[in-house]
Amino acid sequence: MTTRGLIWGALAKGGLVVALLWPVLASGADEQARYLTPHRAAVAVPQSVTLGGRTFINQGLVGSGRLSASTVDFLGDTLGSFSSFAFSPSSWRQVGDHYEGVLWTLPDRGRNDPAAGLFFDYPARLNRFRVRFVPYTGEPLPADARSQSQVTLIADGGMELRDFHGKPFTGADPGDGTVRQKGVLLPSPRSGLGAGKISIDCESLQFTADGSFYIGDEYSARVFFFNPSGELQGVIEPPAAVEPLTRGKVNFNSLVAPDTGRRNNQGLEGLSLSPDGTRLFVALQSALVQDSAAGAGKGDASGRTNTRVMVYDVSQQPTPSRPAEHYVMQLPAYNGDGDGRPANRTAAQSEIRALDGHRFLMLSRDSNGLGTDNDEPIVYKSVLLVDVDGATNLAGTQYETSTTSVLRSPGDTALAAGIRPARWVELINLLDPGQLARFGLNIDIPPKNQPLTLSEKWEAMDLVPVLDPARPDDYFLFVGNDNDFIARHCVMSGQRCDSGFDNDSLLLVYRVTLPR
Repeated sequence: MTTRGLIWGALAKGGLVVALLWPVLASGADEQARYLTPHRAAVAVPQSVTLGGRTFINQGLVGSGRLSASTVDFLGDTLGSFSSFAFSPSSWRQVGDHYEGVLWTLPDRGRNDPAAGLFFDYPARLNRFRVRFVPYTGEPLPADARSQSQVTLIADGGMELRDFHGKPFTGADPGDGTVRQKGVLLPSPRSGLGAGKISIDCESLQFTADGSFYIGDEYSARVFFFNPSGELQGVIEPPAAVEPLTRGKVNFNSLVAPDTGRRNNQGLEGLSLSPDGTRLFVALQSALVQDSAAGAGKGDASGRTNTRVMVYDVSQQPTPSRPAEHYVMQLPAYNGDGDGRPANRTAAQSEIRALDGHRFLMLSRDSNGLGTDNDEPIVYKSVLLVDVDGATNLAGTQYETSTTSVLRSPGDTALAAGIRPARWVELINLLDPGQLARFGLNIDIPPKNQPLTLSEKWEAMDLVPVLDPARPDDYFLFVGNDNDFIARHCVMSGQRCDSGFDNDSLLLVYRVTLPR
């Protein structure tokens, strides 16, 4: 166990002391955060952390919601939840004892199993829901699916996305196929499933004030910009360091890692606009191939911690050609079995939400929980508070314009001399048994596929104000899972895609204090 782990273990019962020391213990500085046993919350809420001279507070879980895995979307397919979601601008309001809003949810590429070569010609879309939320702070509720009822989602149509030529996208893997539209190189299958369409694996969503929106893509590591009707208007192409290259050529496939650039299935999992709408933060799920330590692709995935965060100035142009800022953020590492042995996994990030021009929330998680094929314990799922102020800006340097690695050497995760990573602290630990139990949920693995167990893939976040004049810095943080279309009764493109169990869509709602 690292020094950080020993200190945490020694102080875990001293609530006030832990709260004061937490920013130091979780800092991604010279020694990276490593979690070798399940990282469960040990301090009662509210919990305070300090970063950049400001104090942020996790006030605890105040609601949850459940949507049946058997839900069918507006195009007749089994609903895919939530690779990302975002509330429609200006839709959030308080009505008596509850809140209402319009939530747009983003599924990814459809039901798939890359290892088995299973893909569907799944059209990209947004699903629209009317949300009703009643915060709950009362006594613990029973261990029953009906206890996750503070958030209700009512399906209200959706929107199919279209490319530059007005054609639908496909979720099919593009292989090494590419096409150009309006001068932009894009992934497209050469033949077979989805041939002639643009492949997209939607992973992140952000609206602008006028209802236009950005979507981050896993296949191409590109940001797609759509008008309010879902028609493609422009594309932000990544810098050379991020472009997936195999033997010097662009290769957007998701089955085999490229030689350099974004790792397969580790693309643009997070993007978010600053509240003033001028800065677009874009984050990769984990480290680029050239930034991965030795062994990171051969069973030990703990060397993928040094991910990239790029910041684009969109004040004048929604799709600028290059980042204004470019940083390294060091993700936590963990042991997948949670048995105390050395770290062998990276807690990859799945979503970000910007708080201002240099701070954002980041959802970092393991790959254990309901929906997996393993019975490993749930080790790490947290919302981090990240600050790029003071980190080294790599924009325009060799680390951005070429495939030069940010690592000091290929054998470890230490950064090259002169590169300072972004600072971070843990704001919310989702693995809080007491908080989850208040809403009938748990983090216990056996029995397998037990519906009240916390699911594997938490991938969506959005913030809405509490609308309390006496607490102007208080917000509700909605966190959602991606159920991967896992359902006993599943249909995709008119074909059956049944699984052996139901993986319902879930929402957790936290109340947080976020001074701006």
